[in-house]
Amino acid sequence: MIKSQRNMATMKKQTLSKSYSLYFLMGLILFQGISGLYGGITLVIDPTGDLLQMPIPILDGTPFHSFLIPGLILLTILGIFPLIVLYGFWKRRLWSWTAALAVSVALIIWIGVQIWMVGYHLEPPLQFIYGLLGLILLGLVMSPSVRRALEPSCNQEPEE
Repeated sequence: MIKSQRNMATMKKQTLSKSYSLYFLMGLILFQGISGLYGGITLVIDPTGDLLQMPIPILDGTPFHSFLIPGLILLTILGIFPLIVLYGFWKRRLWSWTAALAVSVALIIWIGVQIWMVGYHLEPPLQFIYGLLGLILLGLVMSPSVRRALEPSCNQEPEE
């Protein structure tokens, strides 16, 4: 009797620790989605970059003449898509792990290409912050606790 109670307590504790990693990942995905929406919508509304205090000359030497295309990419891939991933996590959908991996890789690529095209800028330190966020997301996605939390045996509802 006591042994089975200990086993149940251990299982409950393991489930909670799995959830902490998943919920932390969900919070970071939410942050990325909101910031991607904000940046993307702002750049689509004002392709000159003035609303975000980004001068057009920063695009010299890139294939872009305005911030419209980068804004659309930011809006869809790093804004809307992470919110879809968040929904998948919330519902414990199996595809959400692969989608979160795609978000983290997309963010790392976004920052890498940005640094390659326009250079690294210390002020404001957004490239550093979002590059670090991409690496943290990647580490969390790859963590065994997040993968276990999304296993079919952990799902409360069958996929629709």
